[in-house]
Order: sequence, then structure tokens, then C-alpha cells
Amino acid sequence: MAKETVLISGGAGYIGSHTAVELIAAGYDAVIIDNLSNSEAEAVEGVRRITGVDVPFERVDTCDEAALRRVFEKYDFGSVIHFAAYKAVGESVAEPLKYYRNNLASFMNVCALMKEFGRPNILFSSSATVYGEPDTLPVTEQTPRKPATSPYGNTKQMAEDILHDCCAAYEGLHGIALRYFNPIGAHPSALIGELPRGVPQNLVPYITQTAAGLRECLSIFGDDYDTPDGTCLRDYIDVVDLAKAHVAAVDRMTQRRMKEAYEIFNIGTGTPVSVLELVKGFERANGLTLNYKIVGRRAGDVKAVWADTQRANKELGWKAERPLEETLRSAWAWEKHVRGMN
Repeated sequence: MAKETVLISGGAGYIGSHTAVELIAAGYDAVIIDNLSNSEAEAVEGVRRITGVDVPFERVDTCDEAALRRVFEKYDFGSVIHFAAYKAVGESVAEPLKYYRNNLASFMNVCALMKEFGRPNILFSSSATVYGEPDTLPVTEQTPRKPATSPYGNTKQMAEDILHDCCAAYEGLHGIALRYFNPIGAHPSALIGELPRGVPQNLVPYITQTAAGLRECLSIFGDDYDTPDGTCLRDYIDVVDLAKAHVAAVDRMTQRRMKEAYEIFNIGTGTPVSVLELVKGFERANGLTLNYKIVGRRAGDVKAVWADTQRANKELGWKAERPLEETLRSAWAWEKHVRGMN
């Protein structure tokens, strides 16, 4: 039987590159497309080195319908994983039109071409931001979505709605939205990992860059929240575990095990970890002392959010497995690799 082929939009990005590796390990063929606006072609080389497969790569912007059409004409894939999107919350507040135009037009192009070409399966990269500040914890897939606190979060909610409506309207189209919590870490090989441009927006890259001497000091935003140590609580999931969740979701679609045309799954560990715990855990895991300081709260930060993962555990047969300490060691190994510190 021929291998199933999966198109990965935004496949040179952080989560996309790790997902490509896990898909290939699970016996799929992968095709990566990316416009490299917020990623590096080296990530594709990393995927090729880890897998030993000359993975096809096309430099394509998913907002360019004609260029995307050529990919559909060239490759025979039945499933697409759509990662391609802008993702900085603060930037989305400052430049909402940039986010609405890019994140929604690109996804609608994918959906339209999937319908036109009769390709059945769309896996959408969503986010726990759709829950906002939840009333009860942990959040389940039935937890109501709150009004988005940023245009970025709004594009995730709107794209989920677009996928839901397309799956309801178009016979044969199936969609799954994976709502991620906080992906961290890197591949054990240290050949791929998170590589933000400019000042990192996420905590772990800021930690590793501080440890590497690129940043003078790590700021922890607020220690007066109603949490055990006063810092925000999050659900930090290892990026390799997250990538494996995508494989499980693609398996579910290609093996026709979906119970509805559109399904949603929370992808996290189910264990809350505070910002301060994560910082101290990084120090312990790597035998380092970080320069950090407590500063005032940051606008838009949610006090606490973590996942109830029972649905993904049961329906996808998937569970987060990598210990946090190992994840934090992999993040530091990747940072050292990037900076030539090995």
C-alpha cells in the first residue's frame, strides 16, 4: 500500500518541523511549504538530517492562491496540517489587519482548494487562547470559548468556525482542531527547535537566551496572582509530544475513525506549572543560575489555564510523556547548538 502523503503548511516553523519528523517516523510522506517569513530554511535541513529523507520543500505563501494551487496540482496528498499563521499576540493588537488578512485568507485558501481537489482531511493548529480566562479549571473541550483578548486569538476562533462550517457544508471534508497549550523544548537531536526572530515572545526561548548571555535579565511578570507562588500557571507541553498528537490526529482522519466531521481536542499535559517553577526547573535541569527579576503584571496575561486531556488520551490514544526536566534540558541543548556553544 502506498504511503499517505501529508502537506504541512508552515512546516519550517517550530511545531511544523517537529511534526514533519514524527509523521515520517510514523510512516507518512511529508511535503513542507513555508514562506519563511518567520522561519528558516535550515529547519527543513534539520528535518532531512534527522529523518534521512529528502523531504520536498516549496517556498510558498498560503495567502497566494495561485502558488498554493500549483502545490495541489504537483503533489497528491489527502491530508493537510495548517500551521501557517502569524502568532505574536502583542503585534496582533498593534496590527490587526495584518493578522486578519494573513491568518484567515491563508486558511480559507487551504479549505477552498481541499474542497475543489477533493482532498478530505484538514488538521488545524489552534490554541488554548480561545478559552480566554476560564471560569473553571482545568478546561475541557466543552469549556465555553471567551471573547478573544487579541486579534491573534480571534483569528484562531474564527478559523475554527470556518473549519466547522466547511465540514458541515461540504460532503467528504473532515476537520480536526488541536488546541495547544504552551509548547516548549526541542528535538533530542538538537537539530531543530524554537528559533524566534528578535526578542522572544515566549518564556522558554527568553530563558535560554538569558542563560546564553544574549539577554541580560529575564523578567517575570507579576508575583501577586492568586496562585501557590504568585506567578501565572500554565500547561507546558513538550514539542515532540505535541508533534506526536498531530500524528495521532492524522491517523484518526486517514483511518476514518472520526465520530463527527469536525472534532476538537485539547493538547497539553494536564499539569499546571508556574512561571517561577519553570525557571527554577530549568536551573536545576541544566545546573545553571539565571538572572531574573520580578516586575509588574503584563496586560492580557491570564492568571491560570491548563488542560483536561482525557478526551485526547481516550479518543486519540495519545498522552504527553516526556518529563519536564528532559524537555528543559533539550531547550538548552538546542540554544547551545544554535549559538555554537557546544
